[in-house]
Amino acid sequence: MNPPSLLIHLRDIILLPFSVIVIIPYFILEAGSDFQAEITFRNILGLVLLGMGILLFFSTVYLFKTIGRGTLAPWQPTQKLVISGPYRYCRNPMISAVLMILLAETLLFASWNLLIWAIMFFFINSVYFRLIEEPALLRRFGNEYLNYKQNVPRWLARLKPFDPEQN
Repeated sequence: MNPPSLLIHLRDIILLPFSVIVIIPYFILEAGSDFQAEITFRNILGLVLLGMGILLFFSTVYLFKTIGRGTLAPWQPTQKLVISGPYRYCRNPMISAVLMILLAETLLFASWNLLIWAIMFFFINSVYFRLIEEPALLRRFGNEYLNYKQNVPRWLARLKPFDPEQN
């Protein structure tokens, strides 16, 4: 099976993470928060988180395209289990990246409402991963995924990268 085209990747990015980090926050911010272009610790931290989140997000999308031969969307899943790059440290770095971006927006716009959205996003994904994604990955990839799951934490990165050859 051929990997998805660039247009399919862009479609899935716009439908999922773009909605989460741009469209929904836009409507949340309509309720009142405002960006202040000041040099403050909060804004510097927000910009650092934003940069880290964007870099991490695009690196995981690249790995899904090149190694996994799929997209980030559940309707176009990877054909191969991705356990390289940031996936050697935690099982869900793409979601961690989106969460970093949401927290960056929370800081940059000083918005409690965006913080609540970030918490809701994390909670929804925690439930989704436990009930739907992880069982589906176990069915698709069997023992390879089971070994990965037993050695790599879901959210908090391990200090030493996972090496499937040693575990």
